[in-house]
Amino acid sequence: MLYLIALGSNMRHPRLGQPRAVLDAATDALAQNGLDVLARSPTITSRPLGPSQRNFANAAAVVETPLDPVELLDLLQSIEREFGRPAPQRRIGQRWRARMLDLDIVLWSGGMWQSPRLTIPHAAMAQRDFVLGPASSIAGEWRDPVTGLSLRQLNARL
Repeated sequence: MLYLIALGSNMRHPRLGQPRAVLDAATDALAQNGLDVLARSPTITSRPLGPSQRNFANAAAVVETPLDPVELLDLLQSIEREFGRPAPQRRIGQRWRARMLDLDIVLWSGGMWQSPRLTIPHAAMAQRDFVLGPASSIAGEWRDPVTGLSLRQLNARL
């Protein structure tokens, strides 16, 4: 199965350095954890949402794996923890705060997915230029199963 993953960071890592280096290391971690990274967008800088004052480094990756969406979510959250992000149950009140690494499943080749822990496509995807810009550069023809529009079309609408 193919997945589109959004990557983000706006904190300096004590060992890796600036957020752009964190995203490079995170891409390597995806591959080291058994995901076949087929494409990776250039990294962009974006303004934060919410109260954080730090700019984000954002990118997107297309990966291939036999994992189902929840299994992939578990793997991505494990990678986030390796980079210093708190476990999901400890994130209460942490929405839109500074973070070392954020890995989100945006789309997958299976269409839509709905479970208590995960919704695909990502609910806010169509409103976020920091997701659509990088994503459309590597998967512009992928379609949002809700609207039927391509990522390139959604990005142009922003």
